[in-house]
Amino acid sequence: MITADSKNSEEFLASSKTKNNLVFADFHIHSKYSRACSKNLDLANLEKWARVKGLDILGTGDFTHPIWLKELKENLSDKDGKGIFYTKTGFKFILTGEISLVFTQGGKGRRVHLVLLVPSFEAVDKINKYLDTKGRRDYDGRPIFGISCEEFTREMRKISDEIEVIPGHCLTPWFGVFGSESGFDSLKEAFGEEFENIHAIETGMSASPEMLWNLSFLNNKTIVSFSDSHSFWPWRLGREATIFNKADSYKEIIAEIRENKIYGTVETNPAYGKYHWDGHRLCNFSSSPTETKKINGVCPVCKKPLVIGVENRVEKLTDQKPEDNKNRKPYFEILPLHEIIAMVYGTSITSKKAWGIYNSLIEKFGNEFRVLLQVEKEEFLKNEVELKFVEQILLNREGKIKVIPGYDGEYGKAVMDEKEISFEKDVEQPNTTNFNEVQKKLF
Repeated sequence: MITADSKNSEEFLASSKTKNNLVFADFHIHSKYSRACSKNLDLANLEKWARVKGLDILGTGDFTHPIWLKELKENLSDKDGKGIFYTKTGFKFILTGEISLVFTQGGKGRRVHLVLLVPSFEAVDKINKYLDTKGRRDYDGRPIFGISCEEFTREMRKISDEIEVIPGHCLTPWFGVFGSESGFDSLKEAFGEEFENIHAIETGMSASPEMLWNLSFLNNKTIVSFSDSHSFWPWRLGREATIFNKADSYKEIIAEIRENKIYGTVETNPAYGKYHWDGHRLCNFSSSPTETKKINGVCPVCKKPLVIGVENRVEKLTDQKPEDNKNRKPYFEILPLHEIIAMVYGTSITSKKAWGIYNSLIEKFGNEFRVLLQVEKEEFLKNEVELKFVEQILLNREGKIKVIPGYDGEYGKAVMDEKEISFEKDVEQPNTTNFNEVQKKLF
């Protein structure tokens, strides 16, 4: 049995190479009908780039949006009645969505994002009928409703006990169930009598499983990870994922989640997330939890309270040592391939050069996860991959690339040769001219 004593362990890496039937899944994504998302975020692009990434199954995202739901019903079929929906070219999806709950509880305004996994279009239609009694859902793929976490979960269970409710990016300040700005101090406080019906928690980019192992109230909950991707590009899609043993039916997927039998997760370095440390983006100031205490949580630039990040929040909620959680699962902590390319070659992740290198690697080795996690050093060199790049791939595989923590909406920055590498400014606007040119061989 693989233990979780350390991330990126040699044993975990070795097992992932030999277990060819493992299923890499990303269930928290969005469509072109969600705000701040790519206008080309459709099923065709999701399938295309999931295959390149090495993902085996996706969530549809946004099933609450009427137009997107119509497209899903027209293009996906549950051909064997097992809750797995196939495209015409055979790629797998399950029905998923995200709800934003904004309500008052305990004399405090609360804002919580919940991810939903749903077994059928019939159940989706019932959920949407219920939501229509509470407000509109046609203006955004992630609609907002004034419902408490407890009430919403109870209503979902009335519709189907196979609906899975998962608090998304659970520690981010503004919309995490444990967030510093509007969250709760425990899962029981958030969900009340429905606490036992919450089986899993999503880490989010700014947190890691090891951080969540410090919270005793999560000892019997499965820790999952998904990308919350707002585009289909491979530096977003699947940047965080959950590894299942099987995914031949919806029931198998839900059983692994509810019984904590997932194989593990793929995570980014939590410092790379946009809310890992405390700080003020507009003041260009960030601080560790220790430094924040020294300055009493006040920004030295504008003299206003800092936005408290995930690491600080975990310190406040910690009530045990990580090893006290006896249900830990191993995980990989890696940065996406495009970002390693940009870091090594001093280019942007959307440049012609970056795409050329990326496509060459995919052509030689099959998909991104195989490059990041499985290809041996000797195989890289045999296929004429530069040694300096191979060395960074291996460091990434071992979780050893240093990242200066992100804060208050700013991504973290990787460090190579004492130089800071920042990727976030151009990630959603790739050079499509170059992209089309260098993609001809692949598609």
